[in-house]
Amino acid sequence: MAERVSLALNTTTTTMASSLRTQVSASRLLRFSSSGSKLSFPSSSLSFTRSLVSSPLLSQKRCQAALVNRSFSSAATTHCTAATDPEQLKSAREDIKELLNTKFCHPILVRLGWHDAGTYNKNISEWPQRGGANGSLRYEIELKHAANAGLVNALNLIKHIKDMYSGISYADLFQLASATAIEEAGGPKIPMKYGRVDTSGPHECPEEGRLPDAGPPSPANHLREVFYRMGLDDKDIVALSGAHTLGRSRPERSGWGKPETKYTKEGPGAPGGQSWTPEWLKFDNSYFTEIKEKRDEDLLVLPTDAAIFEDPSFKVYAEKYAADQDAFFKDYAESHAKLSNLGAKFNPPEGTCDF
Repeated sequence: MAERVSLALNTTTTTMASSLRTQVSASRLLRFSSSGSKLSFPSSSLSFTRSLVSSPLLSQKRCQAALVNRSFSSAATTHCTAATDPEQLKSAREDIKELLNTKFCHPILVRLGWHDAGTYNKNISEWPQRGGANGSLRYEIELKHAANAGLVNALNLIKHIKDMYSGISYADLFQLASATAIEEAGGPKIPMKYGRVDTSGPHECPEEGRLPDAGPPSPANHLREVFYRMGLDDKDIVALSGAHTLGRSRPERSGWGKPETKYTKEGPGAPGGQSWTPEWLKFDNSYFTEIKEKRDEDLLVLPTDAAIFEDPSFKVYAEKYAADQDAFFKDYAESHAKLSNLGAKFNPPEGTCDF
């Protein structure tokens, strides 16, 4: 697979690259420290479950998460963060690209942005009670939600980037990481905007139960219930489902999938899990072609995946995307951008255009 980049780097090249990154990081820190902006973190501890859906809490992982939190958050946040610094966004994007190239973490960064935004309820007008892309996912009470289990790893991965760029809100950083991961995996350019304001504390987190489940009794109805609540439609549901072309499901976390397959036993990254597609770090339309054919037992098909070819309305879009990758990319980019803005409060109100 083209994406399985060798990790055996020349020692001299690695040393030179590390030195260069250190110099660049120091330069950025000096440049941005002159603005006088200060970095603030949430006051609550991060505590996580290991289950994506319904696995029991693992005390060992809660202890690990608590240790992570002591390094990730150290001071109380007393105000909402205002506008994000565009120059810092540009530099942070380059650091995210480097992270993706070395850690192969595209899927979990996509999930981080989606789960922060996916709590939006169009029937609630008040911010931040309506949920959405507001950075609240960094707080313990929301991270304990079963659907958010494992996202401690995503927060660990971007911690050093948040440390460097205090002029970027958590809400913007989560969405920047998600969109960049799609693009760097070969997906379409996402028409993003920035300037999302952060929530001020855990009391502003949404209640549990707003995110989709993988195996509900009526998969198509469940998907509509969740995504219609966000103001999205059938096209959005099917297009966004196509992001499962990236990533794996691990049974020890979610209760779904195999411990390993011929596609995942050697990584890249930590080996194991079951993927939806053979090249699970490549963004293309293979999710639709593989789900349609259902020929390979080493590839995962969740009940909600099967629903997109079983429900008559969903199937129209699924068939279209299986046959036409360009059509999928176009619709996916629109739906991803729409999702990333749900519930957000921007400063300035119109947001800052992508760069």
